Amino acid sequence: MSIRVLLCDDLPIIRDGLRTLLELEPDIEVVDAVDSGVQAMISVRSQRPHVVITGLTLHGMTGLELIRRIQREDLDPKPRVVVFAMSDTDETVTDVLHAGANGLLVKSATRADLSSAVRAAADGYTMLAPCVTHRLVDWFRRREAVPHELLRPQVATLTSRERQVLTLVARGMSTEDVAEQLSIGVTTVRTHVYRLRTKLDVRDRAQLVSFAYRAGLMQPA
Repeated sequence: MSIRVLLCDDLPIIRDGLRTLLELEPDIEVVDAVDSGVQAMISVRSQRPHVVITGLTLHGMTGLELIRRIQREDLDPKPRVVVFAMSDTDETVTDVLHAGANGLLVKSATRADLSSAVRAAADGYTMLAPCVTHRLVDWFRRREAVPHELLRPQVATLTSRERQVLTLVARGMSTEDVAEQLSIGVTTVRTHVYRLRTKLDVRDRAQLVSFAYRAGLMQPA
């Protein structure tokens, strides 16, 4: 039985390119290609794809919102989602994984990467772009197991708002979720995250999460 795939992206060149690559695979069938979130949801319900490949920019809603809506659909089984993103920034990786995606590919992906991600998602697994996987493994190997007592001087340099942002990020909230929770702008949240990374001498959001837990900020009161 073929793996049924729905393609979603606002750019025709991306949709057509992905379709061309996937149609070369004998076990993969592209059932639809759409440019809007509303059309995607209609196709999810009518075509019942096994895997949805979506960009982060769609007409009417973001790719992240599409993932969340698919998760809320009363479908059995629910389609798995692979994101095709134009960048692999720390924020993109964090937001995509927290939204519930089952795979992340970037513009450097090959035909083999694309088909492997589709098959992995259909089988219930998660596949990340090699560059993303490399960074995550590198971070894991390099992270320092520093006792939280030694991190208290760094914690003391944080403002009250910075501590709030840090703990919300550590709970898995996206930039937009943090902004809504604290009633501040998305740009302001990004500024706080940048200052946190500078003050705490960490490279990305993953290390911010690690710091929050190692510093004891996530322990229940």
